[in-house]
Amino acid sequence: MEFFDKVGKAALGSRLRLMTAFITDDASKIYELYGADFVPKWFPVFYTLSEERELTITEIANEIGHSQPSVSKIIQEMTIAGLVQESLKTDDKRKNNVVLTDKGLQFAKNMQQQLKDIDVAIDGLIAESKHNLWAALEEWEFLLEQKSMFKRVSEQKKFRESKDVKIVEYKPQYQEAFRALNVEWISTYFEMEEADYKALDNPNEYILKKGGKILVALYKDEPVGVCALIKMNNPEYDFEMAKMAVSPKAQGKNIGWLLGQAIVKTAKELGAKKIYLESNTILKPAINLYYKLGFEKVFGLETPYKRCNIQMELVV
Repeated sequence: MEFFDKVGKAALGSRLRLMTAFITDDASKIYELYGADFVPKWFPVFYTLSEERELTITEIANEIGHSQPSVSKIIQEMTIAGLVQESLKTDDKRKNNVVLTDKGLQFAKNMQQQLKDIDVAIDGLIAESKHNLWAALEEWEFLLEQKSMFKRVSEQKKFRESKDVKIVEYKPQYQEAFRALNVEWISTYFEMEEADYKALDNPNEYILKKGGKILVALYKDEPVGVCALIKMNNPEYDFEMAKMAVSPKAQGKNIGWLLGQAIVKTAKELGAKKIYLESNTILKPAINLYYKLGFEKVFGLETPYKRCNIQMELVV
């Protein structure tokens, strides 16, 4: 159709809904062809019960991948049609078990030839086609279970927007952003501490002059993320990765990952063998990022921060 040619793959959902509408319309006609008074949307629930099975609405919903309210509504409609009834065999009042009625069981028996004819017709359609839609659907369902369409589009958005991110070295003009971005996230989850003020109010004295580095993430030339590499007086660790902060309005653009990678690269260039960091497990996205960068949990170092409940290291 011209519309789908114009819009392209972005109209995948609309195109699938249109095909579903075509098939559902034909399904109604097919039931009429076999003299069956049956609504196509009932089929998954009906078929699940067709082997003289006694199931709860929850069990049916789980088996066919529908929502519980949807299955409940279909059961109500099929009950009115005389195809389904509550089971009289169970004494467990907590379960709303349902089974096919005698009418439903007879209908299931009569439907067998219809299902065989449909299978043959679909096999014929597959044989005429260049691509096997049935096999493709199975493959797509598997792939989308592994990673949803939402996740795939989110990743593409993040990748595209990350191309507009530049990681640059700290300049005095970025001091206000370095302070403000850190104060924002620290104050959101914790309280500012003395060690915070030392680093944020005097980054040149506390970080840079001691051999450390500060990197700034610019998105469309606006500073939206920062991270520091602080020289440590520790025989085991060369630097501490600290003061990483990303503006909430810039989250979802891969900025934390880009900053983390740049900091690790900078540490390597400075001859570092091990990098240390401190954090708090309440910051789950940050902890996940550190693990992704290759950091592992360690124990036992003294810390000036009350909020620290996890320590990590990276061998570079």
